[in-house]
Amino acid sequence: MGGGDGEGIRGHKKITVGVCVMEKKVKCGGEVFSAPMGQILDRLKAFGEFEIIHFGDKVILEEPIERWPICDCLIAFYSSGYPLEKAEAYAALRKPFLVNELDPQHLLHDRRKVYERLEMYGIPVPRYALVNREEPYQELDYFIEEEDYIEVHGNRFWKPFVEKPVDGDNHSIMIYYPSSAGGGMKNLFRKVGNRSSEFHPDVRRVRRDGSYIYEEFMPTGGTDVKVYTVGPEYAHAEARKSPVVDGVVMRNPDGKEVRYPVLLTPNEKQMAREVCMAFRQGVCGFDLLRSDGCSYVCDVNGWSFVKNSHK
Repeated sequence: MGGGDGEGIRGHKKITVGVCVMEKKVKCGGEVFSAPMGQILDRLKAFGEFEIIHFGDKVILEEPIERWPICDCLIAFYSSGYPLEKAEAYAALRKPFLVNELDPQHLLHDRRKVYERLEMYGIPVPRYALVNREEPYQELDYFIEEEDYIEVHGNRFWKPFVEKPVDGDNHSIMIYYPSSAGGGMKNLFRKVGNRSSEFHPDVRRVRRDGSYIYEEFMPTGGTDVKVYTVGPEYAHAEARKSPVVDGVVMRNPDGKEVRYPVLLTPNEKQMAREVCMAFRQGVCGFDLLRSDGCSYVCDVNGWSFVKNSHK
C-alpha cells in the first residue's frame, strides 16, 4: 500500500511528530526513550501514519531554531534547563500543532499563578492566602503568627495548615500541627529512597525566608489522587498513600510505588476537562484532594507520565 518511510499506510505522507524535550525526561539508561515515552511513541508508530523526530539536547540547546527539524506536530514541555522561550520562538516560526501549548507553561512555575488560573475557571481549590516577601525575612504588617494559628490580611488559618513555596519547582511543603496534638511540623518532599516526608517535633514557627502560600489542611483519609488528562475528553486517575501518613513509600515486589486506579466522579471528570483547557495542556497531570465529600485541585504539573501502567 504505502511507499517508503515517508509514506503512511494509505499512501499519504506521514505526519511528523517532533519530540522537543530534554533527554533526561525521555531517556532511560542507554535507551533512546524512557519506558513511558517509548510506549507512547511505539503506539503512535504502530498506526503507520506517524514519523517520530527526536530533537535531542544538542539541537535544543545549541542550534538556532531555524535549523531545528520541521514537524507537523510538536511534543514540547518544560523541565529544568529547558529553553522555553526558544521553543516558543520555534513554534511561532513553524506553526506545528502543539500537544501542550507553550506559553501557559510559564504559569506552572508559580503556584500563585496556578491557583489564580484555577479560580478564574471556577475550579475548586483549598482555602488559601498569599504571603509575598520582596526580600527574605521581611516583616509584613498583614502577617501575624500565634502558637496555633497564623493570620494573613485578617484571614485566620488554624493548625494544622499547609505551607507551600510559591516556586512551583520547590517541592519542600510543610504541615504545621497544633499544640493540642503535640505541635511540630512535617516536611513533605520528592521521594528519596523509601521516604517522602519527615516529622520535626521541635519546629513550631513558619518559614520566613521567602514567599509562601498557606492553605487549610484537607483531611483525605490518607490517600492522594493523581489525575492525568489526554485532551479534554479523557482522564486517568490513580490513588497512592499520602506522604502525610508516615512518610514511608509503599512499594510492590518490583520496588515500584503502589498506586491504585480510581474512578472519577462526573464532577471530577468535569474538573479534569477544565484543568486541561485552562492551562491548554493536552497531556496534563494534577493532584486532587478528596475531603468531606468535595474535591479540590491543589497542584498542576503539566505534562506527566503515568508510572508503571501499561494501559
